[in-house]
Amino acid sequence: MRRSLAGVALAVTSMVALSFLIPLAALVLSLVKEQGVNAAEQRAAALAPVLTLTTDPNALRESAASLDASDYLVVHLPGSGPLGTSKAPAALLERAQEGRESISREIPDGWICLQPVVLPGDQVAVIENFVPEAELTRGVKESWAVMLFLAVGLVGGSVLVADRLGAKVVRSSKRLAQASHALGRGDLDTRVDPMGPKELRDAGLAFNAMAHRMTELLAVERELVADLSHRLRTPLTALHLASERMAGTPESARVEAAVGELETELQAIIAAARTPLAVGPMGQGLLGAEPAAARPAAGAGAAAGPRCEAADVVRRRTSFWTVLAEQQNRSCTVDLTQEPTTVSLSDDDIAAVVDALIGNIFRHTAPGTPFGVQVVRTAQAVELVVEDGGPGIPDPDRALSRGSSTGSTGLGLDIAQRAASATGGSMRIARGPLGGARITVTFALAPSAPSGRRLRRPRTSSRRRPVWPRSR
Repeated sequence: MRRSLAGVALAVTSMVALSFLIPLAALVLSLVKEQGVNAAEQRAAALAPVLTLTTDPNALRESAASLDASDYLVVHLPGSGPLGTSKAPAALLERAQEGRESISREIPDGWICLQPVVLPGDQVAVIENFVPEAELTRGVKESWAVMLFLAVGLVGGSVLVADRLGAKVVRSSKRLAQASHALGRGDLDTRVDPMGPKELRDAGLAFNAMAHRMTELLAVERELVADLSHRLRTPLTALHLASERMAGTPESARVEAAVGELETELQAIIAAARTPLAVGPMGQGLLGAEPAAARPAAGAGAAAGPRCEAADVVRRRTSFWTVLAEQQNRSCTVDLTQEPTTVSLSDDDIAAVVDALIGNIFRHTAPGTPFGVQVVRTAQAVELVVEDGGPGIPDPDRALSRGSSTGSTGLGLDIAQRAASATGGSMRIARGPLGGARITVTFALAPSAPSGRRLRRPRTSSRRRPVWPRSR
C-alpha cells in the first residue's frame, strides 16, 4: 500500500509540475527575448535625435558607444559606409532606407533592429542595433534550473508525505489484522489502539466493541452452563437423602458412591464452565439489561415475555422439598400470599431460585434444622423470603460473590440475585427470627400488573406443622 500511495503521489505531482513548468519555461524565454528586443529598439530611438543635430562621424561614434558599449549600435549615413561593424542584411538595410520603414526581426545570429532617420535634404540615415543570441537568452537557463529544482523538491516532498501517511495507514491496518488473528486464535483480551485516518479509527473502535461484546456473550454462555449444571444439585440432594434411607441395605454403599462420584463430576463441570470467562455477573446484568426505571409502565403496551405466578411455582417446589424435610426431621413453615404475583420470569427461573435457596439449607445446615418459606405481595413487587435456624451467613457480601465460598461453587445465591436483577429487583441477606440466615429476594411485578392502588384480599397462611419421619 505504501508503494501504491507513493506511486500515485509521484504521478499526480509530476503531471501537475509539468503542466506548470513547461508553460512557465516558455514564458520566461519569451520575456527575456522581449526585454532584449525592447532594449535594442530603445537604444536606436535614443540615437535618432543626435542624427538630427549632427552627422559628424566622430560625434556619432561617441554617442553610440555611450548608449551601447558592445559596439552593436551602428549608424548608416547616406553616401558613406557604416560607422561600425554592420550585421544587417543588405536587403533589409535597403528596404529601411528606401521605404523609410522601421524593421525589427530575427536573423541567423540574433535579432536586428533598423530605425530610419530623415535628415535635412530629404536624405535617410539608418540606425542599426544588433542583439546577439546570447543576449536574447541571458539568464534563461538559470531560471529553468531553479524551476526544475523547485519542481523536483515539490514532487519529492509529496512522495515523502504520501509515504508517511501510507506508513501510518499500513501500520494501523496491520495492527487491526494482527488483533483479528489473535482474537481468532482465542486471545479474548486482545484490543487495538485506534489510530490512523478516521475510517480506520472507527474500525478499531468497532473491533474493540465487538471483542468486548464477544467476551461478554461467551461469559454469559459459560455462566449459563454453570447455572444449568447447578440445577442438577436439586435431584442430587434427593438422591443423597434416598441413599441415607437405604442405609444398611446391600445397595446403599454402591448408590452412595455413585452419588458422590456424580457430585464430584458436577462440581468439575461447574468449575470448568466458570473459570475461563468468569469476567463479571451473568445474564441480564452482564448484557446490559434495561434498568427497571426505563421499562414501560403498567398498561403502556409492554413487550411480551416470560411470565409466571411466583406464588404458584413456590408452592409446587416447596411441596417437593417438604418431602425431603420429612426425611431429615426438619420442620417447614410455608406462608404464601393469595394475591396475584405475576413476575417477568419463567416458571423454571423461579423454580431455580427456590431450589437454590432451599437446597443451600439442606447442604449447609444439620438435619433437623427448621426452615420457612414466605411469599409476600407489596404494591410494586413480590418478595420471596427463605429463612432457616442454622448458623447463618457470617459475611453476606462475600457470600454474594460468585465462587468465593470455600467448598462451594457459590452459584446458589448468585442465581437468586441475578433473577431478581433481571426484573429490576434485589436480594438482601440478614439474620431471621429462627436464628439463622434470612434471605429476601424481591421481584418487580410484571408490567401488565395494575400499578394503582387496589384492595388486597386477606392473606391466608398455610403453615405446616413439623413433619416427623414415619416408622419403617
